[in-house]
Amino acid sequence: MSDRLVDGYDLVVFDLDGVIYLIDKPIPGAAAAVTTLHAEGTAIAYATNNASRRAADVATLLTGMGVPASPDEVLTSAGAAAAMLADDLPAGAAVLVVGADALCAEVRDQGLTPVERLDDAPVAVVQGYGPDVGWRHLAEAALAVRGGARWIATNTDRTLPSPRGPLPGNGSLVSVLRTALDREPDVVVGKPSPALFRAAASRSGSVRPLVVGDRLDTDIEGAVGAGMDSLLVLTGVTGPADLLAAPPARRPRYVAADVAGLFAPADTAVLPAGAEEAGGWRLTADGGGVRLDGAGQAVDALRLLCGPVWDGTAAGDVRAGSDQARELLASWGLPG
Repeated sequence: MSDRLVDGYDLVVFDLDGVIYLIDKPIPGAAAAVTTLHAEGTAIAYATNNASRRAADVATLLTGMGVPASPDEVLTSAGAAAAMLADDLPAGAAVLVVGADALCAEVRDQGLTPVERLDDAPVAVVQGYGPDVGWRHLAEAALAVRGGARWIATNTDRTLPSPRGPLPGNGSLVSVLRTALDREPDVVVGKPSPALFRAAASRSGSVRPLVVGDRLDTDIEGAVGAGMDSLLVLTGVTGPADLLAAPPARRPRYVAADVAGLFAPADTAVLPAGAEEAGGWRLTADGGGVRLDGAGQAVDALRLLCGPVWDGTAAGDVRAGSDQARELLASWGLPG
């Protein structure tokens, strides 16, 4: 049996929403996984696009959930965006903040002046997720950008995971300004930009980091862009059909049902499976497509199917050869 997946890496960089917790509730098994990594001396970092909390607040939230965390392990898009603005602007410069109080605090801590209105003559706009962001904030930001202010987005996540299903994320609010202004932000700081991942590796001196995330368009694409291996967990936004349809720039090295996959043998999570059988499932050629037979864990069937589908077999040409396979494919929205 091969070594555990995590044994091949010297740093694990976790996304938060959809990996460690959903909004404010821990995902089962996440706290135990992080506790084990800490006990074994594995370096850990948390990299989040959510700009509504500061690093210390994130660490406090995690600790309250039973997940070991310290502020110096947390990297947020809010902090990174504020630091970028401080590098580019003179001390005390006015920055129009669209987002939560945490983003205002990060801007202020960098020696800049957070403002809310065009009348305050902002030289930049920084836009991050905030549950109370409304039309007035977006209108002031649109006027400022149209007047020449630099526009920085902390991230462009279209949705946020929640127990009730995906909710509008900062990317949806960025789209409002994009439509109104007919232009893109000048800079997007958070994932899929590789900056947060590279900063995490630099902080710990890592030479072989592993990114763990639930989104192909942020976590996984960012890891690919940073040249890092990644583990996709299926506890958040991305589902099996999304993974099958993923372009090369959004394909993880591994997939698992949840973060417990870190402690399984690497060859039980690697993508694609590189075999015709895995975990009780079997693939065979079926005309121009493939047939899935057998029964077992859904993630093993997914690993098998990624091989032919990524090589060009249409997902609609996957056939079910057993009742269990038929039920599984139907749950993924595939005809079977």
